[in-house]
Amino acid sequence: MLDRFPRSCYYVNASYNKISCSWKKTKTNVSPGITPGLFSFETQKKREFMDFKEFNLNEKVAAGVVAAGYTTPTPIQAQAIPSVMQGRDVMGLAQTGTGKTAAFALPILHRLMQGSHGHVRALIVAPTRELAEQIHVSIGELGKQTRLKSVTIYGGVNVNPQIEKLKRGVEIVVACPGRLLDHINQKTINLSHVEVLVLDEADHMFDMGFLPDIRKILGHLPRKRQTLLFSATMPEEIRRLAHDVLTDPITVQVSNTTAPVTVTHALYPVGEHLKTPLLLNLLKHTDTESVLIFTRTKHRAKRLGEQLEKAGYKAASLQGNLSQNRRQAALDGFRDGTFQVLVATDIAARGIDVSQISHVINYDIPNTSEAYVHRIGRTGRAAKSGDAFTLVTGEDTVMVRTIERALGSQLERRTVPDFDYHVTAPKKDSEFARPPRQPQQRRGEGGKKSVALGRPPAPASKTRPTSSGRSYQQSGKPAHTTNAPPPRFKQPRNAG
Repeated sequence: MLDRFPRSCYYVNASYNKISCSWKKTKTNVSPGITPGLFSFETQKKREFMDFKEFNLNEKVAAGVVAAGYTTPTPIQAQAIPSVMQGRDVMGLAQTGTGKTAAFALPILHRLMQGSHGHVRALIVAPTRELAEQIHVSIGELGKQTRLKSVTIYGGVNVNPQIEKLKRGVEIVVACPGRLLDHINQKTINLSHVEVLVLDEADHMFDMGFLPDIRKILGHLPRKRQTLLFSATMPEEIRRLAHDVLTDPITVQVSNTTAPVTVTHALYPVGEHLKTPLLLNLLKHTDTESVLIFTRTKHRAKRLGEQLEKAGYKAASLQGNLSQNRRQAALDGFRDGTFQVLVATDIAARGIDVSQISHVINYDIPNTSEAYVHRIGRTGRAAKSGDAFTLVTGEDTVMVRTIERALGSQLERRTVPDFDYHVTAPKKDSEFARPPRQPQQRRGEGGKKSVALGRPPAPASKTRPTSSGRSYQQSGKPAHTTNAPPPRFKQPRNAG
């Protein structure tokens, strides 16, 4: 199975110093989370400094780099861009925030400047609409002078504008798997000219159940192509996918398990039923600018956002049940300061790129230490300080220890002096209980609406014999014969 790959196993582990803008890498023979012998890695001579000019990008692409204010490449850019420009398949182990979008966007723009235009030559697949939009915007900025056209394809919005843009001709498509398959099935997109495929945040696509869709999409692409796969982690499913789609890949790993030194950490032990009151207390007594709050579920994000609004905060929630217009309005409002607080899930927060976040609050502790580092990395940017607060319960002890081991230090425990921690929990925790559904009007016989709180009229009965000689009815009334006692039914429950 692994005979496609050389048995030697080396990886590039790059660390980046934001202040000095220097990078370094080390060579080792085992990469965490990667099976030895699965991938081959090539290293370059150690360079302390590098400039984008050394990539020899097309002059119009290079002009976009200058206009975007890019000066020194990040580690993943320095390692990946030369290999991508050489046409090699690349496996990038890196999370959002490491500069990986430019690591694949710049070589793609450089490549597409040569050859024909007007048809899809590069396909980028992302797990969420927000990330797809972020990639699309980055490509637009970097390729502003190239006249190459890009389009986003995702659900939750009208499909017709997407079809029109595809008809007019585009060179780059940034898509989410579900809507892309819709276009493929409706034959509104032609992928037969795709030269480069990018699978971004493959592990999150797996978490969201998109891998079957990815494999279907692969069946509609030319077998001869360049493939770039980026993933923060390497679960077994992603490992198998990488084996299937990558040929003799160059692999770059950027370690992102170290928290920014500009972020102050604090744990706030509290009972589950007191999380919201404590959160409100913290917001009231803390000098904040923009606050990003993470919850475990989209339902909890929605309810918490509503509670913060009722408490007088300019708050919005970002979760999967929102329409694209509402999601975009929440993001734009958070960026421009209309909303001071944004409540989001990990998946919905993919693609959030806001530099002025002063506080990240984990209402629910994340499931992995990598997710913790990724969350808090959204504050303390651009040489500014930030704070990361985590509300923890007794059930979070194991995860707290895991995070502390990953960070190499114990996190500070704090209590709020004027907060009452002794309030007993209610018998039934109804804080995040789903509201009862409204009773639905049903139509009975004759087309008349039946009473909402009650049982709808039963349809006319039709008796059929069974193999045992007994009969049954297709109506709501029970059928019985003289040889069998009538079955007993529970009283119907009222709606609501």
